Amino acid sequence: MRFWDRVRMSLEGVTIALDAMRANKVRAALTISGVAVGVFVVVAMGATIHGIRQSFQQDLDEFGANTFQVRRRGIGFNTCDGTDENCPDRRNPRITLDDWQAIRRLPEVSHAMAWLFAQQDMTYRNRTVRNVGIDCQSSEWIQTDIADISPGRSFSESEHDGAAPVLVINDSLKSQLFGDSDPIGKEVMVGALQFTVIGVYHTKAGFLKSMDGRGPDQPRAVLPMMTAWRRMPVWRSMLIMVKPRDGVTRDAAMDAVTATLRGRRGLHPDQPNNFYLIGMERMLDVFNQLFGAIFIVGLALSAVGLLVGGVGVVAIMMISVTERTREIGVRKALGATRGTILWQFLVEAATLTSLGSVIGLIIGAGLAAGVRANFPSIPAAVPFASVVAALATAVLTGVVFGMVPAMRAAKLDPVDALRYE
Repeated sequence: MRFWDRVRMSLEGVTIALDAMRANKVRAALTISGVAVGVFVVVAMGATIHGIRQSFQQDLDEFGANTFQVRRRGIGFNTCDGTDENCPDRRNPRITLDDWQAIRRLPEVSHAMAWLFAQQDMTYRNRTVRNVGIDCQSSEWIQTDIADISPGRSFSESEHDGAAPVLVINDSLKSQLFGDSDPIGKEVMVGALQFTVIGVYHTKAGFLKSMDGRGPDQPRAVLPMMTAWRRMPVWRSMLIMVKPRDGVTRDAAMDAVTATLRGRRGLHPDQPNNFYLIGMERMLDVFNQLFGAIFIVGLALSAVGLLVGGVGVVAIMMISVTERTREIGVRKALGATRGTILWQFLVEAATLTSLGSVIGLIIGAGLAAGVRANFPSIPAAVPFASVVAALATAVLTGVVFGMVPAMRAAKLDPVDALRYE
């Protein structure tokens, strides 16, 4: 069969399929909806996960590709949280103030930010915000966690080392405590302690920050780590964000930190590390593991929808073959081959599933736009690969499930078909 003849027959098959859908609206609707649901699930989840990954990557890029964390415990699905008596991380010593001082003095290290976490009620006059998340950080925080401060300023190194009662608040906390008034220089109560507000910082709406409560919509404050260490009830095991010096590779800085901590802890060469160095790519791996599992669940759900659509294709095409038996007989009597009839019915089946795929794509793209508009931290978008995959899957579903009815039509004897009533 020549190429243009096949194209002409394909267009004719599409027209016949549309006529069949108009004649059997309920059956066609069930078939199309099954495929549309399957495609919608894949597209919606793909768009959302794509947006979350982009946001997550932006957060990691803000910290810097060469930045890494020094932690007491590991991260990931195969690690324990330390509450189990059998958890080996439970026996790891804390990351201490002296560990931080030793790391920040290393020639390979540009900045080493000490980080403690706290949560306290904050009060200004008659306004109280409950359970405000507090980042207790050293003065290097502005170098490793990019944030604009306006109005005001960050705390200085002398304020940090002197445990000054000062803090920087984010936009959300400023709005809840001070409304439209200027917060700079105002005194607020953090638990039972009095602090002076010296700045307002503006953070980007990254997914990673939003997940751990540091997004712009959550009230949050940053205060000197030494202030928290000396005056507040915080868990005294810190996290350290390390940024290598210019010209020093991350691996070299990690080797220097590893050697320093092993030496300080008296570990022998045959003993494993009792601390963890976590690079940004490791955090991305954990993200991919988590959302990869979620995406597989979504694929399973979409497969159910495609199966429903496929069964509908079989049903509607079998009925179509039965109703058009005489027509098939006439076509064969006029010289149509088995391949011609087979191709025509496969095109009809693929048209049904493709229409369902397009509907699913449109709804999925609409959901992605809604997510992007309502959750700025998640720039959800439908990747081009998802569009191609959805259309290809729909066509494949139509071909696979339409094969049995198409083969039945192709095998009809023309004489018997012409006699069919």
